[in-house]
Amino acid sequence: MGSFGEDLRMERMSRGIALEQITAVTKISQHHLLALEQDRFRQLPGGILSKGIVRGYAGAVGLDQHDWTERFLKAYVASGQVMDDDRNWMAFASNVGKARLQQREAVEFRLRWVGAVLLLLLVGAAAYLTVRYYGVRAGWWSTVLPANSVASFQALYGSARDWVGHLSARLFS
Repeated sequence: MGSFGEDLRMERMSRGIALEQITAVTKISQHHLLALEQDRFRQLPGGILSKGIVRGYAGAVGLDQHDWTERFLKAYVASGQVMDDDRNWMAFASNVGKARLQQREAVEFRLRWVGAVLLLLLVGAAAYLTVRYYGVRAGWWSTVLPANSVASFQALYGSARDWVGHLSARLFS
């Protein structure tokens, strides 16, 4: 019994399967397949991805995936490599999930404040219109705003309109 890679290559050769066929079936690059057959584990992506390459290779050749994965892990550790037993992947996935939750909560928080401000504006506008309606009907609304304040408001509105027109003409010309 030879090394892991030699045994794997011998199984493939005995079945008459070319590396190109395994690549076509599994979509694993030939570079990684050759590294696996030559026991060059440092050239593999590492962690769960390396296990996936072994499973795909074994499945394409018709071997027991679990048995060959276990043999790969033993050979991997014997070569001096350290398998990080997926803890880093689980921590990564957990952090991604937490970040997405925090982002969603931040968006919901902003939307609540926007909704509260819009509701206050709506209530203020409704209150103004209600008071104005009853003030006009009762006849006291004209005394709320003196005549000169209406004229000054109209002058202010006219100058603001002219300023916006001048600004838009400069921006869009």
